[in-house]
Amino acid sequence: MSSVAARVDSDDQLARLLQIGVVLEEVVEARAHRHYQSLPADERDDAIESLLEEASDESADHRRELEALIDGLDAESIPFEDVKALVAESYGQTGPEDFDGVLYDQLHGEETAYKFYDDLIDAVESSSAAFSVDRKEVLETLREIREAEAEGVEEVAKLMEDRA
Repeated sequence: MSSVAARVDSDDQLARLLQIGVVLEEVVEARAHRHYQSLPADERDDAIESLLEEASDESADHRRELEALIDGLDAESIPFEDVKALVAESYGQTGPEDFDGVLYDQLHGEETAYKFYDDLIDAVESSSAAFSVDRKEVLETLREIREAEAEGVEEVAKLMEDRA
């Protein structure tokens, strides 16, 4: 199920979708850390810890980039709790306990984020609306974030493969 429209037709709609991205980044980051912290000490691992730390830093960067785009839009902000509920409804049908291990949970989060940004890019590209921020800048930012998510998927998959 995609919460991204086929087209993005207004600053308000783009702002809402970017806010979803901000919350999605927070959810993926927090969830991976909670899952990792729930592991017994003897199951914790430096490579996984490093991967999660990198993912956390990257997520914070992505949130800042998305928030900068939102700040440039001529749109009303949606209350954080409303966006959080929408993200939970659309992307939170699974919990960490649904995955066999922290790496599977992290892989799911990275793939979910990649798909969200891929759909959002398609929606912006399909739109002929004029935004109060530069369309090229929006697409460039979203493509960079999507690429980072793809790299995250690859990093997690490689770490999983190395452990198999």
